[in-house]
Amino acid sequence: MCKMNNKRGIALVTSLMLTLISLTIVMALLYMITQGTTVSASLKRYKTALEATHGGTQLFTKDILPFILQNYENSNLQTEMDSSFGAVTLNLETTLACLQAKLTTHSSNWPEGCSNTSDPKKSPDLTFKLSATTGAPYTIYSKIIENLVGNTDVSGLQLEGAGVSEAQSGIAPQHFPYLYRLEVQGERENNPSAQANIEVLYAY
Repeated sequence: MCKMNNKRGIALVTSLMLTLISLTIVMALLYMITQGTTVSASLKRYKTALEATHGGTQLFTKDILPFILQNYENSNLQTEMDSSFGAVTLNLETTLACLQAKLTTHSSNWPEGCSNTSDPKKSPDLTFKLSATTGAPYTIYSKIIENLVGNTDVSGLQLEGAGVSEAQSGIAPQHFPYLYRLEVQGERENNPSAQANIEVLYAY
């Protein structure tokens, strides 16, 4: 038997192995950097959409919904909304009868066809647009999915600003004619993946 003392090629094999390990480390680093950039971009899109949805929710609950509650019996409601909220292109997506039922009756008494699913984009009640500082605007989808009739009506009582304890000697409950559960979704007009949803419990 003769021993093989020729060690030529070991250095080549070693260098190739080290090169392969180095390339693996570099590829792993590039992958992590790319994924980090993708996640950061997605988070930025979501935060922007969430801010737009918050703004849409504030506009819907503080301005649009009280306006509709004061005019829901008006057969020209869409025309009234156009004149009052033309800047945000407010559209009534459901029927006036369905909206009236959602605003003033318990959920169990809504007519057939009134959507109460939790997806605000599917059969929304109202849609409107909010402009962005840069890029395409956001479309806001809003829907009433539940209504619990409260402890009073809307026949002239002061609905905001009054505390639980009134001027009388006794303690009177705060008036809440209606308690709504709302779903609101903000979505970038040219990028449906840039969206956020908010569920709101709204006492009128």
